[in-house]
Amino acid sequence: MLLAIPNVLTAAQVAEGRKILDAADWVDGRVTAGHQGAHVKDNAQLPEGSPASRQVGEIVLKALQANPLFISAALPLHILPPNFNRYAAGQTFGTHIDGSVRVLPGGQRIRTDISCTLFFAAPEEYDGGELIVEDTYGSKSVKLPAGHMILYPSSSLHQVRPVTRGTRLCSFFWLQSMIRDNGQRAMLFDMDVAIQRLNSENPKHPSVIALTGVYHNLLRQWAEM
Repeated sequence: MLLAIPNVLTAAQVAEGRKILDAADWVDGRVTAGHQGAHVKDNAQLPEGSPASRQVGEIVLKALQANPLFISAALPLHILPPNFNRYAAGQTFGTHIDGSVRVLPGGQRIRTDISCTLFFAAPEEYDGGELIVEDTYGSKSVKLPAGHMILYPSSSLHQVRPVTRGTRLCSFFWLQSMIRDNGQRAMLFDMDVAIQRLNSENPKHPSVIALTGVYHNLLRQWAEM
């Protein structure tokens, strides 16, 4: 499931994050790449756990916790602390697949079910830099407004096209969902959206209770905790 989530951050939150990120010390992004990624990755990245990364990461995580569309789509169990990358003219990240397991601070390992990219730079600030995700129906090109986010399965082949003008600035991170299977997670999301629509149009309809019961019984059956 490839899903854009609008307005994760407000304009004020984006501006606050940009101010912190612009003043931060950046390093070569290849220092955090795995064996596969090191050969195709060319960008700058904030060191994991740096003060700027933690400060802006807290803004991102707080916003996600208050976003019902994100919760419905991702059904998050564990979220890795957000990272931040920057692409200037000529920089790119070639085709790759994200690693299947990441480590939380403290040593806990989590499975990467969903990859997330949250945009801090507006599309008109840079040329190129599209996130290209390969899914069942072909390649999808993603370049969203600042404050918007894209979710996609971590098993997807993806790349960042070369930036030819300006600077692309994003947060990226992974999460482990309560629902491991992408197809099951997509069905639950579709059902949740349909239930909410039915409830808004006809809240007293008996199907609202019935469908809500089916949703939670499926979640109970499939969820990993």
